[in-house]
Amino acid sequence: MITDHWFLLLLYYITDRAQFSGTESQRRDRLLKKIAEAAHADIDYVQLREKDLSPRELEALSREAAQLIHGSRCKTGLLINSRTDVALATRADGVHLTSRDVSPVDVKNIWHQAQAPGKPIIAVSCHSEAEVIAAERESADFVVFGPVFEKSNAGKIPAAGINQMQQACRHNIPVLA
Repeated sequence: MITDHWFLLLLYYITDRAQFSGTESQRRDRLLKKIAEAAHADIDYVQLREKDLSPRELEALSREAAQLIHGSRCKTGLLINSRTDVALATRADGVHLTSRDVSPVDVKNIWHQAQAPGKPIIAVSCHSEAEVIAAERESADFVVFGPVFEKSNAGKIPAAGINQMQQACRHNIPVLA
């Protein structure tokens, strides 16, 4: 029985408009509808992860997503995948970084230099305990660890497994999986 620990539970929606059927315009509209639904359901964070979009297309989509989320007066935060410039331009709440992106410390400095309001929320994708340690050292707000289990579409990154996830969770940074 756990008695001395408080656990922070987060609901985190990672977008992928390719999961919707239809034309590109229809998929985009369906994605924006899902983002609005997530915001109304008080999902903690929406990670706009549309890697195939050009910077201009990502900025336009991010701007619409930010308007939907912030217009709903909910607590949902919008994180832009790997693009601090787009996050700043569209008034997103922060970024989701890979372990190969600019460091969380650099993002905070860029955010401050841009005189953006508030402190950015910074999440980092981690695939090993060493990456979790690095994200913690660099002052990320939380990490998204995985994949824990094999994916049906077998990506480039092998499953870490439960033991590796347990090792990742030993550190003083929230771990989502």
